[in-house]
Amino acid sequence: MKKIIACLDCKDGKLVKGVQFTDIKEIADPVERAAYYIEEGIDEIIYYDISASNEGRKNQIEIARKIAEICKSKNIPLTVGGGISSLEDIQEALDAGATKVSINTAAVKNPQFIKEASEKFGKDKIVVAIDGKKNEKGSWDVYIKGGSENTGIDVVEFAKKLEKLGAGELCMNSIDGDGAKKGYDLELTKQLRDNLTIPIIASGGAGKLEHFKEAFNAGANSALGASVFHFDEIDIHDLKRYLLFKNIEVDWSSYEL
Repeated sequence: MKKIIACLDCKDGKLVKGVQFTDIKEIADPVERAAYYIEEGIDEIIYYDISASNEGRKNQIEIARKIAEICKSKNIPLTVGGGISSLEDIQEALDAGATKVSINTAAVKNPQFIKEASEKFGKDKIVVAIDGKKNEKGSWDVYIKGGSENTGIDVVEFAKKLEKLGAGELCMNSIDGDGAKKGYDLELTKQLRDNLTIPIIASGGAGKLEHFKEAFNAGANSALGASVFHFDEIDIHDLKRYLLFKNIEVDWSSYEL
């Protein structure tokens, strides 16, 4: 079954959104938006403290705790990311109510951290998030620190490595697509699907209903939306109805047909 995920990118306790990881603007209260998405029938929520790694600090876990309380009331999985760089950080996020944690910069700096985390908490708790951007060679480079630093590491090869180390899921953030609303990076999604067995979350580029269908057809297990949901450009109910009519299996249990 395919899943629709709402992403809550937060900075200084506020829900924000930018384009290609820049021009970040405050738009709403993350806890209020989380409650709204849950009532609308979202399948999962991801909360990112987007400046934590870049600022060299831990996740603002109190916000995650508030979101987790709402998610728990409706049995909606919550993934918490941003500033997760130790086993203690993971434990703190899980204790706050997270279902899973998302690890990004720390996985690049120390891939063995994924192995340690998976062995301690189980691979089903460990999501690796990769921020990738297409290069002049036609492949994709891994970026860290909120998309501000190019590591030169190949995205597909790195994803394969992290899967072997114990990652349970991959969230592929396309920097090129982020906030552009021109569609997900389908070529990258297909390459990842051909090389991985773990679930893939397509992230970056959602702008219309068709884009979600395209991502699923390219091999994504889940498709993530941010600004299209934050600005009420796409209604979650309408999206699921559209996908259902396109013969894509989605969870319809929260609706009455």
